[in-house]
Amino acid sequence: MSADPGLFGPRSVTWQVHSDPVMWIAGVRALWLQALHPVAVRGVMINSSFRQDPWGRLMRTADFVGTLSYGTTEAAEAAGARVRRIHRRLGVDDPELLLWVHCAETDSYLSVARRSGIPLTDAQADRYVDEHRTSARIVGLDPATVPGSTAALAAYFETVRPRLEAGADARTVEDFLRRPPVKPVLVPAREVIWRRVAALAYDTLPPYAHKIYGRPAPPQETVTRRLAATADLLRRVPACLRWRLPPGHILRAMDRLGPGARPDPYTYPAPYPLSEPASILEEPGKA
Repeated sequence: MSADPGLFGPRSVTWQVHSDPVMWIAGVRALWLQALHPVAVRGVMINSSFRQDPWGRLMRTADFVGTLSYGTTEAAEAAGARVRRIHRRLGVDDPELLLWVHCAETDSYLSVARRSGIPLTDAQADRYVDEHRTSARIVGLDPATVPGSTAALAAYFETVRPRLEAGADARTVEDFLRRPPVKPVLVPAREVIWRRVAALAYDTLPPYAHKIYGRPAPPQETVTRRLAATADLLRRVPACLRWRLPPGHILRAMDRLGPGARPDPYTYPAPYPLSEPASILEEPGKA
C-alpha cells in the first residue's frame, strides 16, 4: 500500500508553496488583515491567549497549517476536529467569521508568495485557492460557500469591505504585532528582527486595508522589491536546516513519501505537474 499523501499531496500547489520561508511573513500579514473584522477580532480578544502566550500561539498555528499541508489525512482530520470542538466551545463557529479568517489567510499566503518571486501562473493561483476549500472544510465550512478562484476571492473581499474597521480591538492587535511582549533577553531580537518582519507584513496589505488603518499605503513596487529581497535572504538558509525548525512537518512528509516528495516551487517545471483535481466534497480521506 502506498504512503498517505495527506489532504494535498506533493503534486499540489499547496505542497510547493507552503514550503517557502516567506510563508511566515504571509502568516503575520493574515493577522493584520483578520484584525479588521470587528466581530472576528472581538472573538479573538475574548477567547485567545495570544497576549499571554504569543509565541506559543504562533507555533500552534504553524503546527496546524503544517499538519493540514503535509501531515497524513488522519492527522489533518484529527487536527480539524480539535479546532472545530474549540470553536464550538468558545462560541466562535459562526460560518461568516470562519469564512473571513479563511479568506484572509488564503489571500495573504497567495499574495505574499507571488510578490516574493514564487513563479505561480494565474492558473496555478486559481488552483491554490481552490485547494484551500479543503482547508475550509476542515475548520467547519461548507466548501461550496468558499471562493474557489482568485476572481471569487477578490469578489468576496469587495462584499465584506464595508464591514471592516480599525476599532479598539484592531488597535490592540496592531500594538501587539508591532511590539509583542518578550523576555528581557529577547528584546534586542524583537527590535532588530520581529519589528521589521511585522512592518513588512503590514506593508504588503492591500491599499484598502492601509486606508482603514489610517495610514498612507507605501508604494507597492517598493514593498514588492523589499519583500522579494527579504525572501531571497531567507531562502539562502538551506532548506534542510529551515525544515528542522519546529514543527518539522515537511521532513516527516519526505520520510513518509520518499525523496520525490521534496517541495521546491523553483525547480518544479511550470506549470506544476498537478494531479487531477480532487473533489473537495468527497468524504474525508478521499479529497
